[in-house]
Amino acid sequence: MLVMEKQTNQLLRRLPSVDVILKNPALQALEGQLGRSPVAEAVRASVEEVRQRLLAGAADDPSEGQIQQWVVSAATSRLESLERPFYGRVVNGTGIVLHTALGRAVLAGKALEQIQETLGGYSLLQADRETGKRSWRDECIEALLQRLTGAEAATVVNNNAAATAIVLNTVAAGKEVIVSRGQLVEIGGSFRLPDVMAFSGAKLVEVGTTNKTHARDYENAITENTAAILRVHPSNYKIQGFSSEVPLDVMVKIAHEHDLPLIDDVGAGALIDFSQFGFAPEPTLPESICRGADIVTSSADKLIGASQGGIILGRKRWIDAIRKNQFARIVRVGKLTLAALEATLKLFLDETVALREVPTLQMLRRTAEDIKQHAERLVAQVREKVPDAPVTTTPGFSQMGSGSLPTQNLATTLVTVEAKGGDAEALAKRLRLNEPPIFARIQDDRVLIDTRTLRDGDDPVVIAALGRILGGGQ
Repeated sequence: MLVMEKQTNQLLRRLPSVDVILKNPALQALEGQLGRSPVAEAVRASVEEVRQRLLAGAADDPSEGQIQQWVVSAATSRLESLERPFYGRVVNGTGIVLHTALGRAVLAGKALEQIQETLGGYSLLQADRETGKRSWRDECIEALLQRLTGAEAATVVNNNAAATAIVLNTVAAGKEVIVSRGQLVEIGGSFRLPDVMAFSGAKLVEVGTTNKTHARDYENAITENTAAILRVHPSNYKIQGFSSEVPLDVMVKIAHEHDLPLIDDVGAGALIDFSQFGFAPEPTLPESICRGADIVTSSADKLIGASQGGIILGRKRWIDAIRKNQFARIVRVGKLTLAALEATLKLFLDETVALREVPTLQMLRRTAEDIKQHAERLVAQVREKVPDAPVTTTPGFSQMGSGSLPTQNLATTLVTVEAKGGDAEALAKRLRLNEPPIFARIQDDRVLIDTRTLRDGDDPVVIAALGRILGGGQ
């Protein structure tokens, strides 16, 4: 026992000091990039890590130079991890076009250009160039949305849940809002419409049943305490079979006959008809305004393809009131969101341009034959690296994702990768730990990569990673 303790103490004496390690050329180079403080902290943590390793007896009589190299290596690894952006690029091989965990909509090139210009210095955010006085920060967005939808006025907040909350608080705080039971949705992260309504101060009045609501249900529920009727498009689920909802124009008529506003939460939102991509018809923002909705809310980043935001359209009197609400400052958006949204909305001024330039629409427009050929090329290139690689193609389906266009699938071709030993989870993890990370699907003990959502520059990353993993590399 005493002999072992003596050997351990001898090993610990070989541990270098922090000052000695900091003189290492590689760490001095990192110090020039990151500053002395994070480098010194990484070295201290690495010295302690190696100390614990020696105490645990995990090494067999290493030399002082070897121990020093362990510390340098551990510190370098820590610093490289610190330097690497967390919110960085990933390869989306899941086939889910709007993948919430992977950043949802891919921004258009024009949006990225505008963000870069906005970041380059001061930017025009909330000042009138003619008068030099303060203005509305979403003034430009309002003008674009007026032109694209026909709405009298518009504003933008940080997401659609915020849009719904501030609208209800403005219109119906302390009063009742009528909603069909079949529209009491729960969106991602367990955010439920009834909870959003309670937060807003509005009182929920449920009408109809889960599968059927009639016009008379709304009419019978209206009292002197009613402030509005709310329609919520159930964009993240579908009720099929014996079901029906009241058409929007009928709901508008009922609301207006009782001098009430009709609020239409379109959810994912769309500026164009998505049935051209093979989806069932979905409500669009222009359609909602055209049919008489007084206030319309939607996401800015789903079917529009901009950065995260919540759009509010409608009658000028209501938009003016929403802007004056004290919550408006809490949910307002910054210059980066506005710049991305402006650039994206301008693409929709001509639908042909939007279809060509908006990445979400590009992915939806891809033909089945184009995707099939892409998948076959990918398989052939992997086999060039690893001739016996267990990769092939198989038919499958892509999805829109993020609660958009639920239960509606798009035909695709998947690259199927068989895992050695049948451990698909381990293979998928190795792909995720690649740099950049590659996210795929797992089904029937196989890893599936959908080429629909692979972007320019992704193929070489996938090929190199599969070649290394399937060829026995680390």
